[in-house]
Amino acid sequence: MLYRKIQPYIESYLKSDSNKVLIIDGARQIGKTFIVRHVGQQLFENYIELNFAEDYNGPRLFEQVRTVKDFYFQVSTVAGEKMGEKKNTLIFLDEIQAYPHLLTMLKFLKQDDRYTYIASGSLLGVTLKKTTSIPIGSIEIRRMYPLDFEEFLLANGFNRIAIDVMHEKFLAGESLDEAMHRKVMDLFKKYLLIGGLPDSVNSFISDTNIVKVRMIHRDIRAFYADDASKYEADNRRKLKIRRIYDMIPSNLENKKKRVIFQDIEDKRGKRFSDYQDEFEYLISAGIALDVNAITTPVFPLTQSISKNLLKLYLNDVGLLTDVLYGSNIHAVMDDETGINLGSVYESVVAQELAAHGFKLFYYDNRNKGEVDYLIDDFDSLSVVPIEVKSGKDYTIHRALNTFVKNDDYHVKKAYVLSNSREITTNGKITYLPIYDVMFLGTAEKTDSL
Repeated sequence: MLYRKIQPYIESYLKSDSNKVLIIDGARQIGKTFIVRHVGQQLFENYIELNFAEDYNGPRLFEQVRTVKDFYFQVSTVAGEKMGEKKNTLIFLDEIQAYPHLLTMLKFLKQDDRYTYIASGSLLGVTLKKTTSIPIGSIEIRRMYPLDFEEFLLANGFNRIAIDVMHEKFLAGESLDEAMHRKVMDLFKKYLLIGGLPDSVNSFISDTNIVKVRMIHRDIRAFYADDASKYEADNRRKLKIRRIYDMIPSNLENKKKRVIFQDIEDKRGKRFSDYQDEFEYLISAGIALDVNAITTPVFPLTQSISKNLLKLYLNDVGLLTDVLYGSNIHAVMDDETGINLGSVYESVVAQELAAHGFKLFYYDNRNKGEVDYLIDDFDSLSVVPIEVKSGKDYTIHRALNTFVKNDDYHVKKAYVLSNSREITTNGKITYLPIYDVMFLGTAEKTDSL
């Protein structure tokens, strides 16, 4: 079974007497249902799982449920023999976004306190906006992502002790020896190909067959692209959502990697505001990661966002390398001459930073250039710039040099991530091997309502 970092958090919540219902939010196909089911069946004698997406597409037993009493009645028709008491009965409300009115009911179910509850869903940001009565103070939302690189290492037999030693060396600024560096880089490159979607990782572990992994990637990418039709009634919006999603890989191959708004419908004069709902869908669904431009990097970064200079990344790097290279692994594994892995490396860093709880920004200045990522450092109350390099010229970064020298930005440290083994520091800039991105930041953030 794949280890997921969110598991201890779910266990802790279910063992507590929280006054809120925990909702695990995130893209579909990332393992939300599996991990809740695994923990729930271990901790509770009576485990009841209600998949509302399946119900919506089938009998619709819960479509008209508006009271706690009616909810219990419908549960009893499918799992009445398991309805014990709070200490031994867990009711898992899976894919809760299919029935927005049930989000409101969570408040009353918790107040009734007859059973223990947990929920999962995607598109919660969009769904809550459509909910007439948001259950403020009654729900806690925890975002989940595909496996990050540390979870991928563990899945592939990498020892926890070894990861702890790597972390200690990172904190001390000590480089790995050559043999260990080669081993970790080999797994990192495989992570670029396989990604962190559980089905892909399990397939790789069991069969080590890139063709089978790519079949899974293509199925999931098609599923993501088609999923809008289930929750979006406007056919024009469906087409625009699909178009924007399909454009992400080609945008990342452009020099600026930004979304070109006029290309979405091939119409001049289009701006971010013309597609705000479509972007919100892709981001809320968890299938795209948004990186917003910052021209004046002032802590906290969220106060200086420029929405008209937007980058979008796929939520999983394996989906991107499938589009770019198919089943040919040599472009990634063998450092093929003439192949620029810049978009791939930037994608995996976006995936890691998002999984570690960071909001994603990049620096854009017409005169001073771009820096790949900016993150907030809440300890020093300053901005940390990050440059990602896939080639051998990782010490060349004019925009970053200008950035750290600007006294107005109050930069205390900066990172350059590359294939280089050695950890070195030059002034404010520290050079790290690309895999050390897994040690930047903390666990996923929690939002309470």
